Amino acid sequence: MSKTVTITGAAGQIGYQLAFRIASGQLLGANEKINLNLLEITPALDALKGVAMELEDCAFETVSNIHISDDPNKAFKNTDYGFLVGAKPRGPGMERSDLLQENAKIFSAQGKAINETSSRDIKVLVVGNPANTNALIAMSNAPDIDKSAFTAMMRLDHNRALAQLASKLDCHSSELSNMTIWGNHSTTQYPDVNNLKLLGESISSRLDQTWIKDDFIPRVQNRGAEIIKARGLSSAASAASAAIDHMRDWVLGTKVDDWASMAIPSDGSYGITEGIIYSFPVICQNGTYSIVQNLEIDPFSKECMQITEKELLDEKTAIEHLL
Repeated sequence: MSKTVTITGAAGQIGYQLAFRIASGQLLGANEKINLNLLEITPALDALKGVAMELEDCAFETVSNIHISDDPNKAFKNTDYGFLVGAKPRGPGMERSDLLQENAKIFSAQGKAINETSSRDIKVLVVGNPANTNALIAMSNAPDIDKSAFTAMMRLDHNRALAQLASKLDCHSSELSNMTIWGNHSTTQYPDVNNLKLLGESISSRLDQTWIKDDFIPRVQNRGAEIIKARGLSSAASAASAAIDHMRDWVLGTKVDDWASMAIPSDGSYGITEGIIYSFPVICQNGTYSIVQNLEIDPFSKECMQITEKELLDEKTAIEHLL
């Protein structure tokens, strides 16, 4: 039986990249058939038709059907995996609070559509920024769906951190494990190397702590801006790749002796306020995730974790009336 995958903002840069990679089988594997639902705002429907034509012309063996729509209720019907990519970008002179308000309208409507029409076992990944709080808004508007179904993407930050560390340590990123990104997908996030391993052996004590604090952490936090400055556009292919990594691990499981960073509804672990969508180290098995417990948190890490927690609490306050 085919699984249904819904991508919002599917004619945008990230959605476009994502659609073809999922259609080619990179998400669920070459033997899993999928129905692909693509959602866009009405003015972008012509562009979306072009995306659908291209997908058809690829003749992917894994794709059973392609549906395009500007109606969330149609796009999310029977959805098993939802990639919420489309969001209103920050415009000139726009405050973060304004951005939150504008996106709240989008993600409230999508949350309600998911609640009404999607599979009860849906897995939702919010990519559109501010991703953590957009996920909170969608979750709050889908009361009949388990809260654990709503996540936000920190995998891009996780992957960026591994790439920077691999370059510094002169190794391949696949040889590194147990990297953690805590908190919000913003410049307050905390890339934590305290449990980092190289080929299964602890490596954090060998890292220059001055480099970690003065170079590594700020670079991971600001990598998105660095790419915009170089490319003139925000990350697209790397964001799509990270979205697939996030969902594939969630569905098929994380690597043995490793974990992933996922923004999920906090259950109070590590003293983080319950309910906000906060990034934790998680292990995925059998389609579910669980927070890695009992990690030692030093004073510097605790301070960093609280800074990004406060930002998420402030964002929640700004849209509280919409939850």
